[in-house]
Amino acid sequence: MPGSRTDGLRRGIERALPDRPFTIELWDGSRVPSTRHGPTLLIHSQRAIGHLIRAPGELGLGRAYVCGDLSTDDLDGIVSLLGRWQPPRVGLGRRLQMSASALRAAGLHRLPQPPAAELKPSRRRHTKRRDAAAVRHHYDVSNDFFALFLDESMTYSCALWEEGTDTLEDAQRAKLELICRKLDLAPGTRLLDIGCGWGSLAIHAAREYGTSVWGITLSPPQAELATARAKEAGVGDRVEIRVMDYRDLREERFDAVASIGMVEHVGLAQIDEYASLIAQVLEPGGRVLNHGITRIPFERDGAHIGGAFSNRYVFPDGELLNVWRMVQAFERAGFEPLNVENLHTDYAETLRHWTTRFDEHVVEAEALAGSERVRVWRLYLRAARNAFETAQNAVVQLLCSAPLTEGPSSTPTGARHEAARRRVPPVRVPA
Repeated sequence: MPGSRTDGLRRGIERALPDRPFTIELWDGSRVPSTRHGPTLLIHSQRAIGHLIRAPGELGLGRAYVCGDLSTDDLDGIVSLLGRWQPPRVGLGRRLQMSASALRAAGLHRLPQPPAAELKPSRRRHTKRRDAAAVRHHYDVSNDFFALFLDESMTYSCALWEEGTDTLEDAQRAKLELICRKLDLAPGTRLLDIGCGWGSLAIHAAREYGTSVWGITLSPPQAELATARAKEAGVGDRVEIRVMDYRDLREERFDAVASIGMVEHVGLAQIDEYASLIAQVLEPGGRVLNHGITRIPFERDGAHIGGAFSNRYVFPDGELLNVWRMVQAFERAGFEPLNVENLHTDYAETLRHWTTRFDEHVVEAEALAGSERVRVWRLYLRAARNAFETAQNAVVQLLCSAPLTEGPSSTPTGARHEAARRRVPPVRVPA
């Protein structure tokens, strides 16, 4: 559209991005065409430019998308570019020129504020108060919101797509079975479930294995629903759910500990304390299974803080550790690693199912949480799947045992755990 106010902006984009696997369509209908086939980014409002000027890069794009000032004709196509397309470096002078052109094109008198769905926690990272606020930002959207895309057991972690698992419900049941077998659960076993969510593992372990379970979570709505679901399943007498921080564990003792999808909230600064606290509450000869998302590219300190968008909208303060750092923490706490299993292809498939279910219930999701949150989740579910498919992230189950302090035949419990040590499940390599 020659002569329009966006001419300078379009020319600046073309010079800065000579190779563009996407088209940009501006609010006045003018376009910056793709240099090869790709999706179209639709900039609906000048406010999108304001978000990018306030926060250039991922955060600014995310804010514009969450507000509805930016969209795309192919969300899956845009997400698939993440990690595959590397934009060229733009020098300071070029960036300043583009900012000036953008301001003239947008005609903004002031920059827009971040969306209401954004959370920027205050105070020092990983204090109990800040961790509680971060966790509740993610999980307290509403129980009904998560029920729109999770399976009937409300399991919010990677499923296990073994042969014969045709549905998400089947695959989640297979995953719960795998955890219980690895922990060698039996009637009378005392299990601690750290980050118990809506109680799926606690209910399964109590119902199928006769285990007594103590689940802890930082989300009051989760705890309330998990308690109700345990009673409905007929295991309310064997399942207790508490709202508490793992750092508040003191005198309690357990035969087994499970932590499923919680370690991402712990952080590098706390991982050694986390493993040490688990060691304090686990009986000699007991087992711990730590299931969490890990970072594949090597990080010097062993941890990767999530991207700017995820840290403000999805998992505030989330940190992904390398596998070596996870194992190191448990070894430092005195554990013996028994088994490490990578389920990354299973998580990619799980996320495909969650994404399809969520997209089928967008109207209900907007009624429950609003349009901003819906945009966050439609983007997050796809970006998470992309990270597993492109080997940026993995999900690892680390199984460890607490060394016995006396002979394995001294007590029935000791004998049972010594036998269990000889039955370590084999490593499964996903196809």
